[in-house]
Amino acid sequence: MKKIVFLSIFSLVLFHAGAQTFPQRENTHRLMSYNIHHGEGMDGKIDIERIGKLIIDINPEVVGLQEVDSVVVRSGNIDILQLLSEQTGMYATFGYSILHDGGKYGNGVLTREKPIAVKKIALPGAKEARTALIVELDKYVVVNTHLSLTNEERLESVKIITDAVEIYDKPVFLMGDLNATPDSEPITFLQDKWQILSNPKQPTSPSVNPRSTIDYILGYTAKGQTYAKYRAHVIDEQVASDHRPLFVDIRLKTPASEVMRTIPYLQNPGTDEMTVMWLTNVPARSWVEYGTDPDNLKRARTFIEGVMVANNKINRVRLTDLQPGTRYYYRVVSQEITRYSSYYKEFGDTVRSDIKSFTTWSDDMKDFRVIVYNDIHSNMEMFNKLHSLVEDKPYDLVIFNGDCFDDVEVESDIVDRLLTYTPRIKSDEIPSIFIRGNHETRGEYSLHLWDYLGRMGGRSYSVFSLGDTRFVLLDCGEDKPDDHWVYYDMNDYTQHRIDQAEFLKEELQSAAFKDARKRVLIHHIPIFGVKSDSFSPCSDLWIPVLENAPFNISLNGHTHRYRVIEKGETGNNFPVIIGGGNREPDGTVTVLEKKGDKLTVEVINAAGEKLLEKEL
Repeated sequence: MKKIVFLSIFSLVLFHAGAQTFPQRENTHRLMSYNIHHGEGMDGKIDIERIGKLIIDINPEVVGLQEVDSVVVRSGNIDILQLLSEQTGMYATFGYSILHDGGKYGNGVLTREKPIAVKKIALPGAKEARTALIVELDKYVVVNTHLSLTNEERLESVKIITDAVEIYDKPVFLMGDLNATPDSEPITFLQDKWQILSNPKQPTSPSVNPRSTIDYILGYTAKGQTYAKYRAHVIDEQVASDHRPLFVDIRLKTPASEVMRTIPYLQNPGTDEMTVMWLTNVPARSWVEYGTDPDNLKRARTFIEGVMVANNKINRVRLTDLQPGTRYYYRVVSQEITRYSSYYKEFGDTVRSDIKSFTTWSDDMKDFRVIVYNDIHSNMEMFNKLHSLVEDKPYDLVIFNGDCFDDVEVESDIVDRLLTYTPRIKSDEIPSIFIRGNHETRGEYSLHLWDYLGRMGGRSYSVFSLGDTRFVLLDCGEDKPDDHWVYYDMNDYTQHRIDQAEFLKEELQSAAFKDARKRVLIHHIPIFGVKSDSFSPCSDLWIPVLENAPFNISLNGHTHRYRVIEKGETGNNFPVIIGGGNREPDGTVTVLEKKGDKLTVEVINAAGEKLLEKEL
C-alpha cells in the first residue's frame, strides 16, 4: 500500500513536469504510440518504471503500446500494463494476440478516462497471430495495433481495420507499429481514408540511429475532417526500447451545438451604437450580422490595427453609426478555429444564433422602465425570484449596481453568473450595464472582469442619457483604506475617487446634464447617512461636489439593509435609496419608470411586498 501511494504522488509530480517538457496547446488532445519491446531496453534490462516515467513526462491522454507482456517468463512474470497503469494513474486495456512463454503477449492501451467500450479484432498473421485493440472514449476512438511482418498480411489488415471503424460517428485514430514504410502499399492504401498525423520523415526504428519509419499515428478522414493536427514529435529515447516513442497533439472539431457558450448580451447601449458580446466554448472567429431588415443583414467584425480579433472565446462587436429610435435585427456568428498558425488555418463549423432585435435609444424618448439590482452575490435563487416580480412588464435596461458577482477567483465566477443573468433578463434583446462593487474588485481573476463586460466610455464610471433623463454611474472601489494589510500595497482607489470627483464636476457643468429633465445618480457604496466614524472616502470627496447637484434620486447598495434617506435628512440634496441584501426577506429590486414628465421609483422585496412607490 505504501508503494502504491508513493507512486501516485510521484506520478502527479512527473505529470506536472511533463507539461513543462513538452508544452501542449489549450484544448488539444495528446495521443502517444510506443512499441515497448516487452519492457526490455537496449541495455538488456527489463525496466518498466523508466517506460512509465517517459509516459508521464510526455503526458498523453492515450497511449497505444505494442509488444506488451502479461505474466510472461522472459519479462519476469509481471503484468506490464497493470504496473504502468498504477504508475501513471491511467486506465489499462489489454488485448492479447498470442499465448507466449507461460503468459500472454499483445497490445495495450492506457487512457486518462475510463473507456466506454472495448473491442478486439483478429488480423492476418500466419506465423504470429495479430490483433487490433479498439477503445472507444467519450469524444473519439483509438485503434492500437502491431501488424504482420509480411506485406500481404499488412495490406489485408489495414483493409480490415478501415472497414471496422466505419460504424463510428466520432473521430477515430489509428496508432501502432505497422511494420510498413511510408512508401509501402499498406500505407498508400491507408492514405485514401486516413491522414498520417505523425511525421513520417522522422524515423522510429531502431531506437539507436533510427533508419525506418514504421510507427504511426493516423486519423480517419472518410467522414470528413473532424480534427486538426497541432504537433507531431518523435522522442529521442534510445535506451528504454528498440523503437522510439512518438506523439501527436490534435484539436477535435467541436459539434456545432457546443460552439456557443452563452447567448448574446447587449452592452454599451446608446442612440447610435450597441455592443454585442457573447462567449464561445472554443477559439473562434466571430462577427455580427445586422440591419433594419431581417432578410438583408450586413456583417460587422472587430479589427485592431488591421487585424481581425479572433482565435479567442470572448467575442465583442461594436455596432456604430446606428439610427436613433430604430429597431435593428441581428444574429451572432462564430466559426471555430481548429488550427491557427502563421501560414495555415483550419476551421470548424460556422454557427449562427437565432435572429434577435433591439431598439436604439432616442433623445425624444420620454417613457422607459429600468430595473436595478444590487448585492446579489452568488444567490442566483434570490435573483431569479426578484426578477420574477418585475419581468411581467416590458423594460428597456437592466443595471447591476455592484456585488452582483462574488469575489472573482476563477473564470467560472464570472461565466456562471452570466449564464444565469443573461437568459433571465433577455440580454439578447435588452441591454444591461454592470457597475463594479467592492466584491468585484477582489480575487485572482477580478482584473479580467471587464474582458467579459462592457464599459461605457472604456471606464468603470460613466454617464449616458436615456431620452431626456441623465444617468451618472460611479465606481466607489473598495470599502477599506488603500493601506489596509489585506490589499498588500496593490490598491490606489484614492486616486480613482479623485478622478471621479473631477469627472463629476465636469459632468455637472455639461450641457447634457443641465438640459436633462430628470437626473439619476447610481453607485454601490452609500455616501450619505454613514456613521461619522466609518471609513467613507467617497463621502469626503464627492459630497462637496454633489452638495447642490439637482439629482432626482441616488440608488445605492452595499449595506444589505434597505433604507430610504429623504432629501435633506443627512445633507443630501436628493432622496437616497439603499437596496437590500441577498437573503430572505431582505433582498430587493428597484424599478425606475418614466412616463412623460413623471419619474417614479418602486422598491419590491423578495416576499413580493412593495416597500416603496415614490414620484421623483
